[in-house]
Amino acid sequence: MIDATHTANVLVQALPYIQRFAGRSVVVKLGGAALDAELDRALAQDVLLLRSVGMRVVLVHGGGPQVDVMMRRLGMKPEFRDGLRVTTAETLEVVRMVLVGKINRDLVGTINREAAEEPVAVGVSGEDGGLLTVTPRESSLGFVGDVSMVRASVLERLLDEGLTPVVSTIGADTGGQPYNINADEAARAIAVAMAAEKIVYLTAAPGLLEDPADEASLIHRLTSTELFERIEHDSVSKGMIPKLRACAEAVDAGVGTAHIIDGRVHHALLIELLTDEGIGTMIRREKNW
Repeated sequence: MIDATHTANVLVQALPYIQRFAGRSVVVKLGGAALDAELDRALAQDVLLLRSVGMRVVLVHGGGPQVDVMMRRLGMKPEFRDGLRVTTAETLEVVRMVLVGKINRDLVGTINREAAEEPVAVGVSGEDGGLLTVTPRESSLGFVGDVSMVRASVLERLLDEGLTPVVSTIGADTGGQPYNINADEAARAIAVAMAAEKIVYLTAAPGLLEDPADEASLIHRLTSTELFERIEHDSVSKGMIPKLRACAEAVDAGVGTAHIIDGRVHHALLIELLTDEGIGTMIRREKNW
Protein backbone atom coordinates (compact mmCIF):
# COMPACT_ATOMS: atom_id res chain seq x y z
CA MET A 1 0.00 0.00 0.00
CA ILE A 2 2.90 2.36 0.77
CA ASP A 3 4.31 1.75 -2.71
CA ALA A 4 0.88 2.30 -4.29
CA THR A 5 0.41 5.53 -2.35
CA HIS A 6 3.85 6.76 -3.36
CA THR A 7 3.10 5.97 -7.01
CA ALA A 8 -0.20 7.85 -6.77
CA ASN A 9 1.55 10.86 -5.25
CA VAL A 10 4.10 10.89 -8.06
CA LEU A 11 1.33 10.80 -10.66
CA VAL A 12 -0.57 13.61 -8.97
CA GLN A 13 2.63 15.66 -8.81
CA ALA A 14 3.15 15.12 -12.55
CA LEU A 15 -0.38 16.22 -13.50
CA PRO A 16 0.12 20.01 -13.56
CA TYR A 17 3.28 19.62 -15.65
CA ILE A 18 1.46 17.37 -18.10
CA GLN A 19 -1.37 19.90 -18.38
CA ARG A 20 1.05 22.79 -18.81
CA PHE A 21 3.21 21.19 -21.50
CA ALA A 22 0.59 19.29 -23.52
CA GLY A 23 0.85 20.40 -27.15
CA ARG A 24 4.24 22.05 -26.58
CA SER A 25 7.49 21.09 -28.30
CA VAL A 26 10.40 19.61 -26.36
CA VAL A 27 13.79 19.13 -28.02
CA VAL A 28 15.96 16.47 -26.37
CA LYS A 29 19.63 16.25 -27.28
CA LEU A 30 21.37 12.96 -26.57
CA GLY A 31 25.15 13.06 -26.46
CA GLY A 32 27.27 10.19 -27.72
CA ALA A 33 28.79 9.72 -24.27
CA ALA A 34 25.33 8.96 -22.86
CA LEU A 35 24.45 6.33 -25.47
CA ASP A 36 23.96 2.86 -23.99
CA ALA A 37 21.53 0.04 -24.79
CA GLU A 38 19.72 0.01 -21.44
CA LEU A 39 19.74 3.79 -21.11
CA ASP A 40 18.43 4.08 -24.67
CA ARG A 41 15.55 1.79 -23.74
CA ALA A 42 14.69 3.91 -20.68
CA LEU A 43 14.91 7.07 -22.81
CA ALA A 44 12.62 5.48 -25.41
CA GLN A 45 10.06 4.79 -22.68
CA ASP A 46 10.34 8.39 -21.47
CA VAL A 47 9.86 9.78 -24.98
CA LEU A 48 6.85 7.54 -25.60
CA LEU A 49 5.24 8.54 -22.29
CA LEU A 50 5.73 12.25 -22.99
CA ARG A 51 4.29 11.73 -26.46
CA SER A 52 1.29 9.88 -25.04
CA VAL A 53 0.38 12.84 -22.80
CA GLY A 54 0.52 15.29 -25.70
CA MET A 55 4.09 16.62 -25.75
CA ARG A 56 5.73 17.02 -29.15
CA VAL A 57 9.18 15.48 -28.67
CA VAL A 58 12.07 15.81 -31.10
CA LEU A 59 15.18 13.75 -30.31
CA VAL A 60 18.52 15.07 -31.60
CA HIS A 61 21.64 12.94 -31.23
CA GLY A 62 25.38 13.25 -31.50
CA GLY A 63 27.86 10.40 -31.55
CA GLY A 64 31.40 11.70 -31.17
CA PRO A 65 32.81 8.76 -29.16
CA GLN A 66 31.31 6.26 -31.61
CA VAL A 67 32.83 8.17 -34.55
CA ASP A 68 36.22 8.07 -32.83
CA VAL A 69 35.97 4.30 -32.38
CA MET A 70 35.07 3.76 -36.03
CA MET A 71 37.84 6.06 -37.27
CA ARG A 72 40.47 4.21 -35.25
CA ARG A 73 39.09 0.90 -36.49
CA LEU A 74 39.63 2.18 -40.04
CA GLY A 75 43.16 3.35 -39.24
CA MET A 76 42.24 7.04 -39.10
CA LYS A 77 43.28 9.43 -36.33
CA PRO A 78 40.61 11.79 -34.90
CA GLU A 79 41.72 15.41 -34.85
CA PHE A 80 40.11 18.29 -32.99
CA ARG A 81 40.57 22.05 -32.98
CA ASP A 82 38.92 24.21 -30.30
CA GLY A 83 36.66 21.30 -29.40
CA LEU A 84 35.43 20.75 -32.98
CA ARG A 85 36.26 17.73 -35.11
CA VAL A 86 38.46 18.47 -38.11
CA THR A 87 36.35 16.91 -40.84
CA THR A 88 38.07 15.96 -44.07
CA ALA A 89 36.10 14.39 -46.92
CA GLU A 90 37.12 10.94 -45.64
CA THR A 91 36.19 11.82 -42.05
CA LEU A 92 32.83 13.14 -43.22
CA GLU A 93 32.02 9.78 -44.78
CA VAL A 94 32.70 8.06 -41.46
CA VAL A 95 30.65 10.64 -39.53
CA ARG A 96 27.67 10.18 -41.88
CA MET A 97 27.98 6.40 -41.71
CA VAL A 98 28.05 6.33 -37.89
CA LEU A 99 25.46 9.04 -37.17
CA VAL A 100 22.96 8.38 -39.94
CA GLY A 101 23.56 4.71 -40.65
CA LYS A 102 24.20 3.34 -37.17
CA ILE A 103 23.22 5.52 -34.20
CA ASN A 104 20.08 6.97 -35.77
CA ARG A 105 18.83 3.58 -36.89
CA ASP A 106 19.52 2.06 -33.45
CA LEU A 107 17.61 4.82 -31.63
CA VAL A 108 14.68 4.62 -34.04
CA GLY A 109 14.57 0.85 -33.63
CA THR A 110 14.70 1.06 -29.84
CA ILE A 111 11.81 3.54 -29.66
CA ASN A 112 9.71 1.55 -32.11
CA ARG A 113 10.28 -1.70 -30.21
CA GLU A 114 9.02 -0.01 -27.04
CA ALA A 115 5.96 1.45 -28.78
CA ALA A 116 2.84 -0.42 -27.65
CA GLU A 117 0.84 -0.51 -30.87
CA GLU A 118 2.59 0.86 -33.95
CA PRO A 119 6.01 2.33 -34.80
CA VAL A 120 6.19 6.06 -34.17
CA ALA A 121 9.88 7.03 -34.46
CA VAL A 122 11.18 8.34 -37.79
CA GLY A 123 14.87 8.84 -38.55
CA VAL A 124 15.74 12.17 -40.16
CA SER A 125 19.09 13.54 -41.25
CA GLY A 126 19.63 17.27 -41.38
CA GLU A 127 20.20 16.74 -45.10
CA ASP A 128 16.65 15.42 -45.57
CA GLY A 129 14.17 17.88 -47.03
CA GLY A 130 16.56 20.77 -46.39
CA LEU A 131 16.02 20.41 -42.64
CA LEU A 132 19.39 21.94 -41.69
CA THR A 133 21.06 24.38 -44.08
CA VAL A 134 24.62 25.23 -43.10
CA THR A 135 27.43 27.61 -43.92
CA PRO A 136 31.07 26.53 -43.52
CA ARG A 137 32.63 27.30 -40.14
CA GLU A 138 36.22 27.86 -41.31
CA SER A 139 38.45 26.24 -43.90
CA SER A 140 40.90 24.80 -41.35
CA LEU A 141 38.10 22.62 -39.95
CA GLY A 142 37.16 21.17 -43.31
CA PHE A 143 33.51 20.16 -43.70
CA VAL A 144 32.23 21.62 -40.43
CA GLY A 145 29.22 23.88 -40.71
CA ASP A 146 27.09 26.25 -38.69
CA VAL A 147 23.31 26.08 -39.00
CA SER A 148 22.06 29.06 -41.00
CA MET A 149 18.47 27.89 -41.44
CA VAL A 150 16.15 25.26 -39.98
CA ARG A 151 13.19 24.12 -42.04
CA ALA A 152 11.06 23.48 -38.98
CA SER A 153 8.04 22.52 -41.08
CA VAL A 154 9.72 19.17 -41.83
CA LEU A 155 9.59 18.29 -38.13
CA GLU A 156 6.22 19.93 -37.50
CA ARG A 157 4.56 17.84 -40.20
CA LEU A 158 5.95 14.62 -38.74
CA LEU A 159 4.76 15.65 -35.28
CA ASP A 160 1.33 16.51 -36.65
CA GLU A 161 1.14 12.93 -37.93
CA GLY A 162 1.81 11.63 -34.44
CA LEU A 163 5.39 10.64 -35.27
CA THR A 164 8.56 11.26 -33.26
CA PRO A 165 11.52 12.62 -35.28
CA VAL A 166 15.02 11.38 -34.43
CA VAL A 167 17.51 13.80 -35.99
CA SER A 168 21.12 13.08 -36.90
CA THR A 169 23.20 16.23 -37.16
CA ILE A 170 24.51 16.22 -40.70
CA GLY A 171 23.43 19.23 -42.74
CA ALA A 172 24.07 20.55 -46.23
CA ASP A 173 24.87 23.88 -47.83
CA THR A 174 22.72 25.42 -50.55
CA GLY A 175 24.64 23.43 -53.16
CA GLY A 176 23.94 20.11 -51.45
CA GLN A 177 27.41 19.56 -49.99
CA PRO A 178 27.09 17.72 -46.64
CA TYR A 179 28.66 19.14 -43.48
CA ASN A 180 29.26 17.89 -39.97
CA ILE A 181 27.41 19.99 -37.36
CA ASN A 182 28.08 20.27 -33.64
CA ALA A 183 25.09 18.46 -32.15
CA ASP A 184 24.68 20.91 -29.24
CA GLU A 185 24.36 23.78 -31.68
CA ALA A 186 22.07 21.85 -34.01
CA ALA A 187 19.69 21.07 -31.13
CA ARG A 188 19.67 24.73 -30.08
CA ALA A 189 18.90 25.90 -33.62
CA ILE A 190 16.06 23.38 -33.93
CA ALA A 191 14.57 24.36 -30.55
CA VAL A 192 14.66 28.07 -31.44
CA ALA A 193 13.15 27.51 -34.90
CA MET A 194 10.32 25.47 -33.36
CA ALA A 195 9.74 27.97 -30.53
CA ALA A 196 10.12 24.99 -28.21
CA GLU A 197 8.93 25.05 -24.62
CA LYS A 198 12.07 23.22 -23.51
CA ILE A 199 15.44 22.03 -24.69
CA VAL A 200 17.02 19.24 -22.67
CA TYR A 201 20.65 18.12 -22.90
CA LEU A 202 21.29 14.57 -21.71
CA THR A 203 24.95 14.39 -20.70
CA ALA A 204 27.41 12.21 -18.84
CA ALA A 205 27.34 14.63 -15.88
CA PRO A 206 24.72 15.55 -13.24
CA GLY A 207 24.39 19.07 -14.65
CA LEU A 208 26.30 22.28 -14.00
CA LEU A 209 28.49 21.88 -10.95
CA GLU A 210 29.80 24.61 -8.65
CA ASP A 211 32.91 22.46 -8.27
CA PRO A 212 33.58 20.27 -11.35
CA ALA A 213 35.29 17.74 -9.10
CA ASP A 214 32.30 17.41 -6.74
CA GLU A 215 29.10 15.93 -8.18
CA ALA A 216 27.25 16.95 -5.01
CA SER A 217 27.73 20.64 -5.87
CA LEU A 218 24.96 20.68 -8.46
CA ILE A 219 23.52 24.09 -9.33
CA HIS A 220 19.80 23.53 -9.72
CA ARG A 221 18.69 26.83 -11.26
CA LEU A 222 20.20 29.97 -12.77
CA THR A 223 19.49 32.58 -15.42
CA SER A 224 21.07 32.88 -18.85
CA THR A 225 22.86 36.03 -17.65
CA GLU A 226 24.36 34.16 -14.70
CA LEU A 227 25.32 31.33 -17.02
CA PHE A 228 27.12 33.63 -19.46
CA GLU A 229 29.00 35.15 -16.53
CA ARG A 230 30.22 31.72 -15.47
CA ILE A 231 31.33 30.91 -19.01
CA GLU A 232 33.19 34.22 -19.38
CA HIS A 233 35.01 33.75 -16.07
CA ASP A 234 36.06 30.22 -17.07
CA SER A 235 34.56 28.74 -13.89
CA VAL A 236 33.24 25.64 -15.68
CA SER A 237 34.92 22.74 -17.43
CA LYS A 238 35.75 23.40 -21.08
CA GLY A 239 33.84 20.33 -22.21
CA MET A 240 30.62 21.76 -20.77
CA ILE A 241 30.97 25.21 -22.35
CA PRO A 242 29.32 24.42 -25.75
CA LYS A 243 26.24 23.02 -23.99
CA LEU A 244 26.05 25.92 -21.54
CA ARG A 245 26.39 28.49 -24.30
CA ALA A 246 23.73 26.70 -26.35
CA CYS A 247 21.38 26.68 -23.34
CA ALA A 248 21.83 30.38 -22.64
CA GLU A 249 21.42 31.34 -26.29
CA ALA A 250 18.33 29.15 -26.63
CA VAL A 251 16.43 30.76 -23.76
CA ASP A 252 17.52 34.25 -24.83
CA ALA A 253 16.06 33.44 -28.27
CA GLY A 254 12.68 32.45 -26.84
CA VAL A 255 12.89 28.82 -25.74
CA GLY A 256 11.02 28.54 -22.42
CA THR A 257 13.67 26.74 -20.36
CA ALA A 258 16.87 24.80 -20.97
CA HIS A 259 17.94 21.81 -18.92
CA ILE A 260 21.21 19.93 -18.47
CA ILE A 261 20.61 16.53 -16.89
CA ASP A 262 22.41 13.27 -16.23
CA GLY A 263 21.68 10.90 -19.10
CA ARG A 264 23.26 8.05 -17.13
CA VAL A 265 20.26 8.01 -14.78
CA HIS A 266 17.34 5.88 -15.92
CA HIS A 267 14.24 7.99 -16.69
CA ALA A 268 16.11 11.23 -15.99
CA LEU A 269 13.96 12.97 -18.59
CA LEU A 270 10.71 12.19 -16.76
CA ILE A 271 12.21 13.12 -13.40
CA GLU A 272 13.34 16.50 -14.70
CA LEU A 273 10.19 17.43 -16.60
CA LEU A 274 7.40 15.95 -14.47
CA THR A 275 8.50 16.31 -10.83
CA ASP A 276 8.92 19.28 -8.49
CA GLU A 277 12.48 18.37 -7.51
CA GLY A 278 13.91 17.65 -10.95
CA ILE A 279 17.33 16.11 -11.38
CA GLY A 280 19.66 18.55 -13.14
CA THR A 281 20.28 22.22 -13.92
CA MET A 282 17.52 24.44 -15.32
CA ILE A 283 18.19 27.74 -17.09
CA ARG A 284 15.64 30.54 -17.63
CA ARG A 285 16.01 33.97 -19.15
CA GLU A 286 14.72 35.70 -16.02
CA LYS A 287 14.70 34.64 -12.38
CA ASN A 288 10.95 34.05 -12.12
CA TRP A 289 10.81 30.93 -9.99
